[in-house]
Amino acid sequence: MKKATRILALVLAMLMCLCLFAGCKDKDSEENSKNNTTPLVVGYSQFNEKFSPFFSETAYDQDVYAMTQISLLASDRTGAIIMNGIEGETHSYNGKDYTYKGLGNCEITRNDDGTVYYDIEIRDDVKFSDGEKLTIDDVIFSMYVLCDPTYDGASTLYAQPIQGIDEYRAGMTTLSKALAEAGRDNTNFDNWTEDQQTKFWDAFDNALVPFAQGIVDYCVEAGVCAEGDVASASAAWGFSGNSATVEEFAMEIGDNYGWNFTAMEAEVGNSDALADMMDEEVYAYPTVGVKTGDSAASISGIQKTGDYSMRVVMDKFDAVAIYQLAVAVAPMHYYGDASKYDYDNNQFGFEKGDLSSVRAKTTTPMGAGPYKFIEFKDGVVKFERNDNYFLGAPKIKNVNFQQCTTEGDKLNGVVTGTIDLTDPSINDDTIKAIKKENSNNKLTGDKITTDLVDNLGYGYIGICADNVKVGNDPSSDASKNLRKALATIYSVYRDVSIDSYYGEMASVINYPISNTSWAAPQATDTGYQIAFSVDVNGDPIYTSKMSADERYEAAKQAALGYLEAAGYTVENGKVTAAPAGASLEYEVLIPANGEGDHPSFMVLSEASKALADIGINLIVTDMTDSSALWDSLDAGEVDMWAAAWGATVDPDMYQVYHSSNQTGSNHYRIADAELDSLILEARTSDDQSFRKGMYKECLDIILDWAVEVPVYQRKNCIIWSSERVNSDTVTPDITPFYNWMSEIQNMELK
Repeated sequence: MKKATRILALVLAMLMCLCLFAGCKDKDSEENSKNNTTPLVVGYSQFNEKFSPFFSETAYDQDVYAMTQISLLASDRTGAIIMNGIEGETHSYNGKDYTYKGLGNCEITRNDDGTVYYDIEIRDDVKFSDGEKLTIDDVIFSMYVLCDPTYDGASTLYAQPIQGIDEYRAGMTTLSKALAEAGRDNTNFDNWTEDQQTKFWDAFDNALVPFAQGIVDYCVEAGVCAEGDVASASAAWGFSGNSATVEEFAMEIGDNYGWNFTAMEAEVGNSDALADMMDEEVYAYPTVGVKTGDSAASISGIQKTGDYSMRVVMDKFDAVAIYQLAVAVAPMHYYGDASKYDYDNNQFGFEKGDLSSVRAKTTTPMGAGPYKFIEFKDGVVKFERNDNYFLGAPKIKNVNFQQCTTEGDKLNGVVTGTIDLTDPSINDDTIKAIKKENSNNKLTGDKITTDLVDNLGYGYIGICADNVKVGNDPSSDASKNLRKALATIYSVYRDVSIDSYYGEMASVINYPISNTSWAAPQATDTGYQIAFSVDVNGDPIYTSKMSADERYEAAKQAALGYLEAAGYTVENGKVTAAPAGASLEYEVLIPANGEGDHPSFMVLSEASKALADIGINLIVTDMTDSSALWDSLDAGEVDMWAAAWGATVDPDMYQVYHSSNQTGSNHYRIADAELDSLILEARTSDDQSFRKGMYKECLDIILDWAVEVPVYQRKNCIIWSSERVNSDTVTPDITPFYNWMSEIQNMELK
């Protein structure tokens, strides 16, 4: 807040006091009283109580810590990094100019030798909520936590090409991994005690072996292996298939996950699978560092240049790096130990390999953000404004995040007055309910205000290339034609299905990328095409004059053409035999709660009927447990499935489509050398136009493989009480990258 504003506020406050002494009571005093005595209540889904800027996992937990933190680098409504946050930058969005300010500035220098300098300067007038000053030492501390050899949170700062990062992380492993590698018969107790070793192997026998047996039992029940066939279960779960016993399988699981028990639990979708069976001390072994050899005492590429400045040196340019550098700056004196910080002597606020002080604060965040965390009790997270907030103390003194039992409770809470703002799932029923509450029968009216924004993600139907193919080559033209036949049938039913489920709250998309991304192809772009709208000869399947029924029939004929080209026998408008490696029957999984409650359920139902007409039996399996879908996907057991991707600010495609991730998140099992090369090349530039062109080529390759059918881009919904919240003070032009909390300091209650 500017000095002149502070003076004006002081004058107004003095005038208000005079009015009060005179017995007058104006509107401003009533509003200030409300903002100081009545909390803003925000409806939320389930919290996991990991409210840490380092270790949070869910979006709801992340919102809790975000209330208390600030990032090193700010971003605008499109997700672009603000490079001059101290002075502020003005960017245009939706025809309006907005000025963004943040903690730091960043200047990037690309050197002739390929190295890159990120010179960072931060403000010198920022304080944490406890009054302590924020300096560059807090930034360096935060970076070292994220780069520690035992760090196992969601950040991948350590994976960036920071100079010296590999040397720093070398020579150290976790206690659990070291014990496993040493074996049961180890007699050298220099790095751990005999008691620790005994407890570890007891936990292996009594927790990890039963855990592995549970996976084998699941595979047997799913019909993918016979009773006692551990090797087949191992192979089905994406491992080597060489484990002859459950004990060997347990070792294989441990090795695959670096002996991180939390990661193993995530594999089966049960966050307590091992925690409940294992000694608490042993369960924490993956967080304890053990020195195994020589390593660098510091990260040479993280360089302090002043009390409020630093340089990060990277060995090469990576377009993703700038986003990774936008770390939450946590207070070293709270999360670490200030007595253990001495930059010149390679001490950074904690002992290398020991993040226990950081982990101890996981449930109680603290930082320089707009609010102070008070407590989490009875499903409510309570906050109080941070008077030290560098963008100005928030107008509303208290904010409560109220946990809701069901999605329906969110809308009902706003209607009944127990919730002021929330984010209900948006569909036709929700829309009708909101309009009914407003006297004007619109989404925004006298009772409820609605803000709609595209979701940072999209819905799709996936096809596993390894399971839906001809012969043994998933990349062959025949295999691609088989998948294109199925994709053509799916695609023609997208419009009717999405319109039926979402109405105006979603739209059909034609490329496997969220429309929120700057890299998403637009209808006006050269080469833009409706997904799977040409036949095997490359000719258009549809005309603008076709009726819906005519389009459906045209799709079936096009699918037959693809199937015949794939090697299927076609007689009298039906396939009667499949080529080697292919089938006349496939299964598609959809997590629709066993009730058909899914945006793509109608797509699959209608596609099943259409494919039956031409001789293909498509089995649509409606799953009640969505976690079982991901288990099956990880095991490589699924032919096809319906799901949705969450997107990131940067459209980097490495994690989902690069061939190196075929046993990870590349569930499509796409392996294309040209695609791999394009993905990596797109990372080497910061030219958005260049990268968009590269990603368009990537998207075309993915569609040519026909492993993903893009289905819909839905909207998210934020609603608030028109009666209790001053709408003029809510963050304007909310986007997926700039939400209602982004300017929460300006919000007021009526």
